[in-house]
Amino acid sequence: MKKINLALIGCGFLGSRHLKTFHALRNKVNLVAVCDPNVSFAQPLAKQYHVPFLSDYKELVGKVDAVSICTPTTTHFEVAKFFLEHNVHTFIEKPITYTIEEADILIELARNNNLKIQVGHVERFNSAFVAIAPLAANPLFIECHRLNLFPNRSLDIGVVMDLMIHDIDIILGLVQSTVKDIQAVGINVLTEKEDIANARITFHNGCVCNITSSRISPEVTRKIRMFIPNAYISLDYAKQEAFIYNKDDKGGIHRKSLPIEKEEPLKKELEHFLDCIIEDKKPLVSGVEGKEALKVALEITQKIWEHNKSIL
Repeated sequence: MKKINLALIGCGFLGSRHLKTFHALRNKVNLVAVCDPNVSFAQPLAKQYHVPFLSDYKELVGKVDAVSICTPTTTHFEVAKFFLEHNVHTFIEKPITYTIEEADILIELARNNNLKIQVGHVERFNSAFVAIAPLAANPLFIECHRLNLFPNRSLDIGVVMDLMIHDIDIILGLVQSTVKDIQAVGINVLTEKEDIANARITFHNGCVCNITSSRISPEVTRKIRMFIPNAYISLDYAKQEAFIYNKDDKGGIHRKSLPIEKEEPLKKELEHFLDCIIEDKKPLVSGVEGKEALKVALEITQKIWEHNKSIL
């Protein structure tokens, strides 16, 4: 099997994890280069993995089949557009872009050039979520908590685009209906963007979702609870554990642990991207799904700041 010639664009926190993962997938990928304008940080990282280093991604034209973009969100469009215009399959860490208009342009470019776009919504590849997804059809109510320590990164976006968008993508994938109404509140504490937020999304089929996200929490929590007819499902993304609760014959509640083979979600996600190129299939989270999650995230962000202006 011919290996995919791939370059990593951006060597921050996520980029370094991508580099480590692609290095472990050497049976499918040939790492052509690591590219980042921060030479002092990225060059030693490239040397560690024995990968050539470049400071300018435009030097990669004609040398790669695919790229993985882990740059700041505000640069996603510029970088991805360049590679799609040069017939390169593109993985983009979430969110896909900063605006819907930018996402539309990238989706159209990929479609016209028969290229793959995959967006980095990694929770879709969490083994616990994969286990519960077939059981969670037609949820009536969903509750999500995604709390993180202050990251000192991704500060070009707020907590909605940084963290909550993961849960938005999961919810949109589970609830087969369109959004009817969104209510949201949030405040900035340590940055100029919102650092903690809560959103309530109502769908036209009646499902209601309550989502809380924070990047100023003293501890890390990544959980989702789904209520379906006659059952309740609880999932912990971090522990890759899931339980289903049903009413037993005696009128009580029976808890059952779902069998889960724990795997590294990022490895599964990036391997999926490579397989989609090799087998010419649609990514699980393509540009279209990435755009839909972005659309809801932007509306939540707008609602937050409209509310904050109204009470000042």
